[in-house]
Amino acid sequence: MTDTPTLRKPELLAPAGDWECARAAVANGADAIYFGLERFNARLRAENFTAEDLPKLMAFLHSHGVKGYVTFNTLIFTGELQDAAAMLVTLEQSGVDAVIVQDLGLAWLARRVSPTLAVHASTQMTITSPEALAFVESVVPLDCAVLAREMSLREMERFHATDEGTTPLEVFVHGALCVAYSGQCLTSESLGQRSANRGECAQACRMPYTMIVDGEVRDLGDRRYLLSPHDLAGHAEVPGLIRAGIATLKIEGRLKSPEYVAGVTAVYRKAIDAAWAELHGEAVAAVDAEDIYTLEMTFSRGLSSGWLRGTNHPSVVTARYGKKRGAFIGTVEEMAGGCVGLRCEVPLKPGDGVVFDTGGDTELEQGGSLYEVWYAEGLTWLGFQHGRINWDGIREGDRVWKTSDPALNRSLQSTWARIRVEEVKQPLQWRVSGREGELLILEDAVSGGGVTSTMALGKAEKRPLTAEFLEQQLGRLGGTPFTLGSLEMGGLDPGLMLPVSELNRMRRALVATLESVSVHG
Repeated sequence: MTDTPTLRKPELLAPAGDWECARAAVANGADAIYFGLERFNARLRAENFTAEDLPKLMAFLHSHGVKGYVTFNTLIFTGELQDAAAMLVTLEQSGVDAVIVQDLGLAWLARRVSPTLAVHASTQMTITSPEALAFVESVVPLDCAVLAREMSLREMERFHATDEGTTPLEVFVHGALCVAYSGQCLTSESLGQRSANRGECAQACRMPYTMIVDGEVRDLGDRRYLLSPHDLAGHAEVPGLIRAGIATLKIEGRLKSPEYVAGVTAVYRKAIDAAWAELHGEAVAAVDAEDIYTLEMTFSRGLSSGWLRGTNHPSVVTARYGKKRGAFIGTVEEMAGGCVGLRCEVPLKPGDGVVFDTGGDTELEQGGSLYEVWYAEGLTWLGFQHGRINWDGIREGDRVWKTSDPALNRSLQSTWARIRVEEVKQPLQWRVSGREGELLILEDAVSGGGVTSTMALGKAEKRPLTAEFLEQQLGRLGGTPFTLGSLEMGGLDPGLMLPVSELNRMRRALVATLESVSVHG
């Protein structure tokens, strides 16, 4: 066993486009999740979270020992700076652990308006070398740098991430790959005025194309999806990434289903634990064929190691399709009576979904749920609903893919079914102030809202307004979405009194104001 004291066990970072995905990530071993809000994130088509969700979400994550990172990864226009700064302050106050930033100016701004909020450089900052990282950190210090997706493991090793004092590095290990460099695509905006760098990608890379060479159309056969990469699957590279000192392994997929989040997170949890155990001379179950099947079935356009092993374009883009495929079943060998026979490479059962890959436009493909599955004469036979398949369009030799597995989905759903998100109340920071003969002022330190008493403070004869007494009366917030987090007494003279009924009125009035602000924004 090699003594490697400078290495660390990588953090597993999972995507979450909604609450169910967050629960799925937590239940299946994520150390942290990343998610977007309504603005300033590169996945506006995701359901996303709201600023009002943040206290509850962060409390849920932290109660399970999981961190939460917010994607703030679009370019910021000058007219948006004030709103961006306000959101950064909100993230810091809500307990968000880090913000993931593409815009270097926004990273600089974050350090000044939200100094306790960690700043992670997005992959879209295109950090591809130690020199690039040094340049970025000459402008703003980083807490983590997400490297460009086009980098090989050998190139990552140049960063010497195991040295003390170096910036922690993060690498994508699974999910969709963009044909544009580090996701900085201009095609969507050029063709459809939808900027991918503003969260509105139209996925032009997933469409079929015609190639024209010297003015003549080139026959592409069944390879028309020229810009659609396979999905990244770096589970086999996890040991090398650990030895390179990579601090965080990241899964792509804020637009994906909770079943995808659950299945992929569980597989990479297993891969990390097995690689770490092996590094220390221990034996733990490694990723196996069943796990690969899970990766394929939850979502896959075909799997490859991307650029982690170096540049090999044919292995990344085979150009046959641009949509989900799933697991490969086999090729059609016989057809008879509205059924097909093939040599099956994965288990099949009635209710599973399949599709016939005829090498044409994938939008016109045929397929559906299986009605019957049986074995005869050395082949697995598949039966479909009568009239479901136009058999004139199916030929021997056509590929067949398994696109859905309801039993697998039910199994994955069960993993987070018992992970509940309890109602978390927002802690209030209130302060009171006043002098004898003047009105008592009760203020909310965060919103700036406040109320005053309708009668003047008087000299106390029996029950003065002590900190303990005021916390007891003002903290009666049952039935509201709030709890009293702190009460500042610095501006209240000692030995004064006010009727309990008036304190209760002031509490209710300020709560009503805060609830109105929460509802109406």
